[in-house]
Amino acid sequence: MKIAYLLGSLNRGGMETLLLDVFKNADKTDFDFIGIHRKDGMLKESFYATKPNFFKLAPKFPFDIFYLFKLRKLLKKEHIKIIHAHQNIDALYAYLSCLGTGIKIVLTFHGYDNLYLKKKNKFSDFISKRTDRNFFVSQSQKDYYLKKYGLNPAKQTVVYNGIYFEKIDKVAVFEPLEFRKKTDLLLGSVGNFNSGRDQMTICHFLALLNAKNIDFQFVFVGAKVTNQAHLYDDCVSFCKENNLLEKVHFLGSRNDVIAILKQLDIFIYSTSHDTFGIAVIEAIAAKTPVFVNDWAVMKEITDNGKFATLYKTKNENDLLQKFLLFLHNRDKYAENAKKSSIAVRKNFSIENHIKNLDTQYRLLTLSS
Repeated sequence: MKIAYLLGSLNRGGMETLLLDVFKNADKTDFDFIGIHRKDGMLKESFYATKPNFFKLAPKFPFDIFYLFKLRKLLKKEHIKIIHAHQNIDALYAYLSCLGTGIKIVLTFHGYDNLYLKKKNKFSDFISKRTDRNFFVSQSQKDYYLKKYGLNPAKQTVVYNGIYFEKIDKVAVFEPLEFRKKTDLLLGSVGNFNSGRDQMTICHFLALLNAKNIDFQFVFVGAKVTNQAHLYDDCVSFCKENNLLEKVHFLGSRNDVIAILKQLDIFIYSTSHDTFGIAVIEAIAAKTPVFVNDWAVMKEITDNGKFATLYKTKNENDLLQKFLLFLHNRDKYAENAKKSSIAVRKNFSIENHIKNLDTQYRLLTLSS
């Protein structure tokens, strides 16, 4: 059983990080696989350094017929049984390329469509009903798609994301962040500034914290997204207007995220519509006390707040009240963080993810 993973770009992101961890753990799988990508990115060298073969095939324009023929030829040459896409467009390319070949198509939905619109996304509606199996990264996300698109329940399943926890354990902190040296209370958040995140609520919370004359330093780790630049710019402007820039720092995309997580006294996260929360799980695994808003999937992955402190969504005042409780009980929160780390490592390991993938692939081949 040989699998082909279809990717768009090889830039840094939650989906790409997950897949890179799968590729790094190829020796733990019971199936053979390759990677095929359309664009390069900052993770290209890391992907190409792994054991599975990697190929670049790039259409010159949407629905490039020659690209489809080249993809079909490569899939047949590599004796691919299942092609696993991670974006709608790649699933469509797979569907068109695999017609008549018997190759099965799997699509993982990593995000939502037009979440706040009742109207269906025509692209999602079309391709989700033409794949052989759809994977969702959480139960709440699966329930949403089932209801909105009327999908066949038998062809939909949840495959939770997995984290390669060894990479967290291997990271040692030799040189503390300069911000760590300035305070006994270093806070932070990880995530690119896009519509799925809600860093502005955190900024409002930091203004409240500052007004109480509490000494702290805060780091935002995450890139400014080109086509959503206002989300980043608005946060920077707010912090400037509220005299926070000596305490709040925008670090951009970083290669040392784990080292930063290990230095935080608190990890704070705010989402608008995440479907999983890799950064949240990594922070919990790093034994850092975590505060996250009560979005459905965050309740799901934290066992309804057992592994993290939940605060009301878009409510900086509630976050402040929960945070003040932490300040008076830091030892208790630190002890709970250690227990939570053990629990999430059992639930969301890369080994569990790979095992679940193998199970689903085998069920799919048996249904042929």
